[in-house]
This record gives sequence, C-alpha cells and structure tokens, in this order.
Amino acid sequence: FYAKKAELRAQLDELSGKMNELQAKRDEIEKSVTGKREEGKQMRTQLNNMKQLIGFTSEKDIDKRIADIEFQLCTSTMALKDEKKLLAEIQALKRNRPKVNQVAQMESQLSSFDPGLSMKDQKAAINEEMAQYREAKKKVSDKMTELTNQRKEQVGDLGGILEQKEEISKMIGEKIKQRNEARDAFRQEEREYNQYLAEQRKARQAKAEEERAARQAEFDLRRKQREVEKLDDEPYVAERTLVEQTIFFCKSLVQAKDEDKNEEKKEVTYNNKDGEEILVNKKDREEEFYFVPTKGKKTKSKSKASGASSGKSIKH
Repeated sequence: FYAKKAELRAQLDELSGKMNELQAKRDEIEKSVTGKREEGKQMRTQLNNMKQLIGFTSEKDIDKRIADIEFQLCTSTMALKDEKKLLAEIQALKRNRPKVNQVAQMESQLSSFDPGLSMKDQKAAINEEMAQYREAKKKVSDKMTELTNQRKEQVGDLGGILEQKEEISKMIGEKIKQRNEARDAFRQEEREYNQYLAEQRKARQAKAEEERAARQAEFDLRRKQREVEKLDDEPYVAERTLVEQTIFFCKSLVQAKDEDKNEEKKEVTYNNKDGEEILVNKKDREEEFYFVPTKGKKTKSKSKASGASSGKSIKH
C-alpha cells in the first residue's frame, strides 16, 4: 500500500512540476504579448503626433507649400505681421521636411511590427499540453482515491486510532515547542552571561592598564630624579683624582731632590786679601747691582771704565 501510494505521489509531483513549468512559460508569453501591445500603442501614438505636427505626408507637398509662400511674398503686398508669419511658416516647413522620411520609416516599422499574434499559437499549444497533464493528474488522483478506499476496506474503521495519533502528534508538537522555548531562554541567558564576563574582562583590563600607566609614570619620575642627581656629580672624578695623585707624586720626587741638594750645600769660607771681592752667584744676585744702571749701553761702557779705573782684582 505505502509503496503504491509513494509511486502515485511521485507521479502527481512530476505532473505538477511539468504543469508549473508550462504555467511559467505561459506567463512569460502573456507578459511579452502585453509588452508588444504596449510598444505598438506607443509607436502608433508617436506616429500620429508626428503627422499632426508636420501636417504633410510627403516632401513634395512641403516643397510646393514653400514655393507658394515664396511666390506670395514676391507678388503680393501684405502687412509686416503677415509677412513674418509666412517666413516663420517657411522655417517650420524646412525643419519638418526631414521628418517626413522618419514618418515613412515609422509607418513601415509599424506595418511590419508583430504585436504578439505569433505567440498566440505558442500559448494555444501550451494550453493543450496543460490540459493533457491535467487529465493525467486527474487519473492519478482517481487511482490514489481508489487505493485509499481499498486500504480502508482491508483495515476497517481507523477513526479512533487516527484521533489518538492526532492527539499524540499535538502533544509531541507542544513538547517540541516547550523544548525550543527552553533552549531559546538558555541561549539568551548564556549570551547575557557571556556579555557579563566580557564586561568584567574589559574592566579588569582597563584597571590593569591604569596600574601599568601609574607604574610607568613612577618609573619615569625616578629616572628623571636620577638624571637630575647625576647633574650634581662632578664629571671625570676618577680621572681628576688620578691626575692629582700623579702631580702630587711628581712634586714629592722633585722636592726630595731639592732637599738633597740643599743638604749637600756647604758654606764656603773665602780667604780673600785686602782689596779683593767675591763675585756673587747669578742665582743670588737677582736684585743686587754694583750700581743702579740708567741706560743699557752707556752704563755698560761706564761700568767697564769704572772697573778699569778701580784697579781692584776680582777673585773667583
């Protein structure tokens, strides 16, 4: 029973699908026919408007009217107002003269225009095919009804069982609905909890950033203080100390030699005779002079003369 029922259901689905495809094609044809009809109406309206605007059906008529107006202007007398009207008419005719060919082309296009009459045959064919599918579907539906009636005759009355089945199906549907509601509520609470955790993490992160910034500021302050303290320290302390020690050491060596020389000096006693003098050492006679010199050269000569005249011998 169920296999036959599934087979008949598949046939019905197949026929329904084909009918839907044909219906879609028919809708497209109707849409295109409507579009063609509207396009034909627009072309006809445009053609009528151009004919009314031009007023002539051929270029010969326009040339004849222009010639008549020019002849009238040349042979007759008229008011200036009327002459201007005729000149304006000539200009309008010259402008509309090329439009006569356009009107002819539009008339030829309109005569050869297909307003969708060729699609009526396609639409009729589709309708016939759909009628065939409709008849086949009706036959399959009759088979399905016959099969269902045979099943009822074999099994008997299943009204109570079907009612129980419907009640159980309703209960199952309610339970499924409750389950979905409980799941949605749980998901909502879970999202709220995750949002709370995210806010907590964000707050902790912000606090950690503030603490890090405070520590960095304190570290920068200490570093600046150390740099300021370094400015108070004398530079090159070790080098200066080494130089001072070296100078002190060198001075100590020089002072020791001078002291040794001073210790080695002895007083010399001179047994000079009467009229003899001792020449003082240059180191000891920085500000001792025999007499105060006045001028360099003259003093030198005078000192030589006085030394020669003195006659005293100098003993070294």
